[in-house]
Amino acid sequence: MYMVGPFMVVPPSLPQNMLEPFDRCGLDFSVRIGIIGRKGDHAREETKMQRLGFIHDMLDVKVLILFVTARANYPMSLQEIYETCYVDDCLSYFDVCTAIPEMVTTGHLKEVEDQKFVITDKGREDGGLTADSIAFTVRQKAENLINRFNRQLKRSSFVKTQIIPRESGDFSVIMTLDDELSNLMTLELVAPDQRQAVRLSKLFEKKAEKVYNLTMNELLSAEGELED
Repeated sequence: MYMVGPFMVVPPSLPQNMLEPFDRCGLDFSVRIGIIGRKGDHAREETKMQRLGFIHDMLDVKVLILFVTARANYPMSLQEIYETCYVDDCLSYFDVCTAIPEMVTTGHLKEVEDQKFVITDKGREDGGLTADSIAFTVRQKAENLINRFNRQLKRSSFVKTQIIPRESGDFSVIMTLDDELSNLMTLELVAPDQRQAVRLSKLFEKKAEKVYNLTMNELLSAEGELED
């Protein structure tokens, strides 16, 4: 037996009965910091995973989850974590569902309201230590996905809609657009039925800024009419 960097290499001539103790050793740094259990704890999961791409075993899944959640500006659901970690076909939703509860148990993630999760200080520290193990192209894809997630969540906090049934049988659709400081626009429209109310709501959520800009441009372009 001899050392190569931080790893122990066992010569091929070593008897098979002497290999078993090394197979059980937690040689991986991440075993010691608690991201993943000792080798064998997830043997069943590992044999199910393909040996292609970045995701080879449960350790890779957890390292990637730490990388993503450390860069999220908002709590994330299981589905959102899966979508932002989906950088190759080797990752499955089952992998994420398996990893998250274990990472909560080890103190790397914390569950908050509405079954969403945030990274802990321990998770940030260990994630910083393991981030370099992620391939550059994988980090780049994950960063693009988490940046899009942050943008979408930020925008959704500024654009809100509410549908209120009226005694007359139609529906009021209240739509608001805010920025970081205050409310920019509140618009209320009446829809004859619920289907149209839902359509108005969804379209405003998609085009709120355009509606605001068109309204401002139309009104301000008519300033000269006030003098008539």
